[in-house]
Amino acid sequence: MGTAFVPLPQISGMSKKSLLYLGFFAAVAVAFYFIVVALVPGFNSKEFPPVSTVRPFNFTNQDGQPVTNKDVEGKVQVVEYFFTTCKGICPIMNTNMRMVYDDLKDEPDFLILSHTCQPEVDSVAQIKKYADSMKVDTKKWIFLTGRKDSLYNMARLSYTIDDTKNPLTSIENDFIHSQFFALVDKEGNVRKIYDGLKKSEVNKMIADARKLLKP
Repeated sequence: MGTAFVPLPQISGMSKKSLLYLGFFAAVAVAFYFIVVALVPGFNSKEFPPVSTVRPFNFTNQDGQPVTNKDVEGKVQVVEYFFTTCKGICPIMNTNMRMVYDDLKDEPDFLILSHTCQPEVDSVAQIKKYADSMKVDTKKWIFLTGRKDSLYNMARLSYTIDDTKNPLTSIENDFIHSQFFALVDKEGNVRKIYDGLKKSEVNKMIADARKLLKP
């Protein structure tokens, strides 16, 4: 006697419709996720993991006034190192930094901190002259000088913008000439490092800063 053939049940029209509904809601859920990641600062911790934390500091601005870490608490900051007599990468960096300034200068919780990496030349008078030539609001774009060892320790240990391959030498012979910008959040965490010579990265930094500025 032959084995009886039992036909497999076919997927009904209702089952196919259910699969379509499931696919639609899955697509909506994915789209919602990406919208939330784009709009909510810090939602995606993998996008903005803290790189480091800013240590206490005490420098002097272009007006001869002290500026400490307490003075910038609660502010989103973009940080760079340059020197006023630089003819190489610094003019390009500060042309790009002006893009940042022009875009974010009206944000009450935003600052730019430009540290000299040549304090033996960049006295208060020198950085004042440079700041005046930039024609910017120095309450929003602050130029800083100070002790060389303090400036360099901040660059390496707080802002992490120095190339780790650079050999550490005596402070007298040491020289940091970094093209990188650091983005610092309101809690004093360095969130990301950007190449200050690339406009595409500078534009990305502006967008990321806006995320951090949202309440």
